[in-house]
Amino acid sequence: MKLIFVYNANSGAFQQLLDTAHKVVSPQTYTCDLCSLTHGSFRESALWKTYRQTSGHSFTFFHKDEFEKAYRSKWLPKYRFPIVLIEDPTRGLEIGLNVEDLAKIETTQELIDKVAALSKHF
Repeated sequence: MKLIFVYNANSGAFQQLLDTAHKVVSPQTYTCDLCSLTHGSFRESALWKTYRQTSGHSFTFFHKDEFEKAYRSKWLPKYRFPIVLIEDPTRGLEIGLNVEDLAKIETTQELIDKVAALSKHF
């Protein structure tokens, strides 16, 4: 089992530049709560990075365009992003944290606590 984190942003250097500018100029209107929790304006949060590197769990990270390409299927439900999915070889993809769940999380530590609770599934 692994956790799949999908940001509500597309990949690419130009898109990342636009996202960074948006987070700096108008953070209250930035549309990726997951990105806001795991990254500051310019780099990954130190707290999140430490957790990610030391948790011992399998995490995969995608921008939404990368996820849609990697998991393209007519049977796959249409997800709203950002989202955290649990991937199980026998059960497929399950929602761990959806858009509404992520919007309620206010701190990186709170995200870590929620992810740790999800990680108990595996």
